[in-house]
Amino acid sequence: MRNILIIGAGKSTSVLIEYLLKKSDSEDLKIKIGDLDLESAKKMAGTHPRAEAVALDVFNRDERQAAVNEADIVISMLPARFHIEVAKDCLHFGKNMVTASYISEEMELLDKEVKQKGLVFMNEIGVDPGIDHMSAMQVIDRIRDEGGKLLLFESFTGGLVAPESDTNLWNYKFTWNPRNVVVAGQGGVAKFLQEGKFKYIPYNRLFRRTEFIEVKNYGKFEVYANRNSLKYKSIYGLDDVLTLYRGTIRRVGFSKAWNMFVQLGLTDDSYLMENSEEMSYRDFVNSFLPYSPTDSVELKFRHNLKIDQDDIMWEKLLELDIFNPNKKVGLKRATPAQILQKILMDKWTLAPDDKDMIVMYHKFGYELDGERKQIDATMVNIGKDQTHTAMARTVGLPVAIAALKILNGNISTPGVQLPITREVYTPILEELAENGILFREEEKEYLGYNPFGEVGN
Repeated sequence: MRNILIIGAGKSTSVLIEYLLKKSDSEDLKIKIGDLDLESAKKMAGTHPRAEAVALDVFNRDERQAAVNEADIVISMLPARFHIEVAKDCLHFGKNMVTASYISEEMELLDKEVKQKGLVFMNEIGVDPGIDHMSAMQVIDRIRDEGGKLLLFESFTGGLVAPESDTNLWNYKFTWNPRNVVVAGQGGVAKFLQEGKFKYIPYNRLFRRTEFIEVKNYGKFEVYANRNSLKYKSIYGLDDVLTLYRGTIRRVGFSKAWNMFVQLGLTDDSYLMENSEEMSYRDFVNSFLPYSPTDSVELKFRHNLKIDQDDIMWEKLLELDIFNPNKKVGLKRATPAQILQKILMDKWTLAPDDKDMIVMYHKFGYELDGERKQIDATMVNIGKDQTHTAMARTVGLPVAIAALKILNGNISTPGVQLPITREVYTPILEELAENGILFREEEKEYLGYNPFGEVGN
């Protein structure tokens, strides 16, 4: 019997564990699920005879190493910053490893030793990063195989609420870690390439430099730039590309409204607010507005951000109940971002019967035999329920498939890596398609980067 250790039993592991348990008899697998919260691990294991739930504290060195040593492969579903200790244990005991997180600098430093030991440390194998890498490289490699030259690559992904569950003015609910939404774009500048020109968007302008995309059967969306698109020039082998732009998808109008919070400073996560526990929601908002002995908080807010009373932006704020004097923040020593997250979670948490949706969109512009061409590729996946969410499916399935392929020797090239080689992406994308996660491609007239019909650079 072959042992798979899964560390972390959060929401994204439900489909991952279900997939491996379905394969456990035919593949002779024992699935051990370790989590600090034993009840969470037990819930994921259920009563399956090939599943075992254990209490596992990743900060307990002896406990962690004992679990890793017993495994044939380790899947870490921990927060990204905790992978490195598990990775060092895997290196020490000679175990392959899979994570869905971006490769950290610390993880990258292990590459030489991982290769020396002939191990596979597969990272960035969830949805974004993950499915985005694999689906993009499949088309990029196909264009190159045909003799084409890439001129443009754009890629956007969004975790959204499904149309049937879209019930608020923001057209948004939390489908993943709320904190990541609140602090998105902070700590740097968005960098990308458009028609051979380097472009930069600082955080204070990020949510007002949006662009539109159209997804067949699902309508129009907006996108804002991710932090650093330029690193994908080398990762994807696009050194000569003219346009390289990655971003996040939201429904149209979200970013303009979110920018209100950015401009006031409500998304700041760099300092603690005094007496935050006793603040009301209204007190919190008023903390960022000028003092006035006569004007109301609402009036000051509208005046400072130049919002008319009949503006939809104002309706969106009222919907959040953000001016309520009776609701308490209830968080000790909290940052503005933490308080805003608390307020938003009151309104944007998925209801029990809500469904989420993942939308991914790639645009490839290329030249072949002297003719410029374009391919648009889109993927939409809608969750079934609160256990089988689209997020859990698109993260968990590629992780599970990759782990089994590595365990069976189908993926064997050693090193700390992400899934951009044919050895990795071909079988995984084929199996994802069998599970309903597939891309629809459409050939279009190549227009270059010119979303608004503008001239110039």
